[in-house]
Amino acid sequence: MAAKKVRVLVVEDQPKLLKNLQKLLSKAPEVEVCGSAMTGQAAIAEAEKLRPEILLLDLGLPDIDGIEVTKRVRAADPKVEVLIFTVFDEEDKVLGAVKAGAGGYLLKGAPVEKIVEAIVEVSQGGSVIQPSLARKLLTVFQTHAQAASGVAGEPTPSLTPRETEILQLIAKGLSNAEAAGVLKLSRATVRTHLEHIYAKLSVTNRVEAVTEGIRQGLIEV
Repeated sequence: MAAKKVRVLVVEDQPKLLKNLQKLLSKAPEVEVCGSAMTGQAAIAEAEKLRPEILLLDLGLPDIDGIEVTKRVRAADPKVEVLIFTVFDEEDKVLGAVKAGAGGYLLKGAPVEKIVEAIVEVSQGGSVIQPSLARKLLTVFQTHAQAASGVAGEPTPSLTPRETEILQLIAKGLSNAEAAGVLKLSRATVRTHLEHIYAKLSVTNRVEAVTEGIRQGLIEV
């Protein structure tokens, strides 16, 4: 029996890039491109009509930006996962999209194998972090931390050495399965550690955990 394909709605405002993405993804046995959109309004309408599992979303849309699209699509159907397709100069937008519920982000120009891998990972409840962009985002986190330095905050949570190790691997872009392989643990054990990390950092997914871990100086990228 053939494995079930992940249904993906591709949202991109540049016609050539949209066509290329659709062509590349249609060749991947793990993915079914169920539709496309070139504006935020169209993306929201198509997501409601087609009920994709993954929204592969460009942030720089001509009408409604990707952050607002993420909020509206997730509010209408929390089962739809959002994977952001971004460029280097959109750090604040990426942060906004993650806060709005995006499950990960990829840089435009990533090889199709990485895009497919990210789609599958997010569809299975994981999150995707691209290390090169995480390093870029570090500047934003540091700026935010400095801006809030005059306000008394909560004490920095204490992660165990194993939790810190897992969070560091996730920050490097490893999936749960890859982290389990490196540490010679089961995937279930890694998931359990991640749940403890989420609780300690008051976050709900891997992307938020990594961003919070970087912001608080618990890990480095």
